[in-house]
Amino acid sequence: MDFTLPDELVMLQQLVRNFVKKELLPLEEMVMKNEASRGLSDAPLIPADIEENLLMKTKELGLWGLDVPEEFGGTNLGFLAKAVVMEELGKTIVPFTFPPDAPNLHFLISSCNSDQKERYLLPYVSGKYQSAIAISEPNAGSDIGGMQTRAVKKGDKWVINGTKTWISNANNANFFITMAVTDPEKRQYGGITAFIVDKGTPGLKIARGIPTIGSHHPYEVYYDNVEVDESQVLGEIGNGFIPMQNRLGVRRIEIAQRSVGMSERLLEMMSDYSNQRKTFGKYLAERQAIQWWVANSAIDIHATRLMSYHAAWKMDNGVKDIRQEAAMLKVFGTEMSMRIADRAMQLHGAMGLSKELPIEFMYRNIRALRIIEGASEIHRWTIARDILKNKNKK
Repeated sequence: MDFTLPDELVMLQQLVRNFVKKELLPLEEMVMKNEASRGLSDAPLIPADIEENLLMKTKELGLWGLDVPEEFGGTNLGFLAKAVVMEELGKTIVPFTFPPDAPNLHFLISSCNSDQKERYLLPYVSGKYQSAIAISEPNAGSDIGGMQTRAVKKGDKWVINGTKTWISNANNANFFITMAVTDPEKRQYGGITAFIVDKGTPGLKIARGIPTIGSHHPYEVYYDNVEVDESQVLGEIGNGFIPMQNRLGVRRIEIAQRSVGMSERLLEMMSDYSNQRKTFGKYLAERQAIQWWVANSAIDIHATRLMSYHAAWKMDNGVKDIRQEAAMLKVFGTEMSMRIADRAMQLHGAMGLSKELPIEFMYRNIRALRIIEGASEIHRWTIARDILKNKNKK
């Protein structure tokens, strides 16, 4: 097995690294100030004009649509390329990524019919449209089987009723990929269907924003007798669960890849500071406790990167079911970055708590990642369940 990155990915890595250094890192002070001053509002951390400029430069550098198939106007570089990119983007706290957002992209690619590709996929790929996915509910987060939102066929329409919560990007979305129960008896075993619901559809309401720890600001969305045509069914009726799970797998792997980048940034800050700061006549770098923090952090980062590359390699080689790899990566990546963020904060002392450095910002965002897209405990349960179930089959 060759662990060497191909030359084209090394070039891509350097291109993104330069983009982060030149375009994103200078924005960090502004992002920290905006996040601190917005209070409970959903004011954007990046002003619209600056974000538009970043998007323009993304296109100029050929960094738009990296995992979009060529037939839809992308470069289709694959998942290993995306892993390299996400790692580099994780080194900054600026909440910017190269469009289109990958998880919903792959859901649409796998499920859109030809008409939906023209109406939704292509505008999404081009940046004309943004999307949100509505899965979680007040009483059904990780337990998808407990979903209460219903879609009932009435004549030639589907009528959707329910409440979705913790929905990211709802304020900007042109359409919502909405998961609803169409067969209460089957539920996740053939009774959940995906629908595309356009912004502005009567009965669809963004009820409120939900301020949370860190930069994440999700929303609660109401569906009150929302009527959609048969043409808005995404994929097959009753078979929305598997593409939804695959979509979640893509995001979970991305989170782990970003965790590697964040952890690398934190380790670099730890190394720099420990070689500058003296206590009781010695540099922190000479203290064994600090040396162990640095060593353990480097070990964690290396292990997570290898896990990330392995998952990406499997996906690039046609493996469709990467749910277990995604769960392992989500747990390991977020928990290792939490450990490293804690070490970095402790090493920097009071400065680590301050908003003069990005450590506390990263610490809060990383803490949220241990819950977003499935809590660590749920992932551990599913990993163990699958291993034990397969063991009993042998």
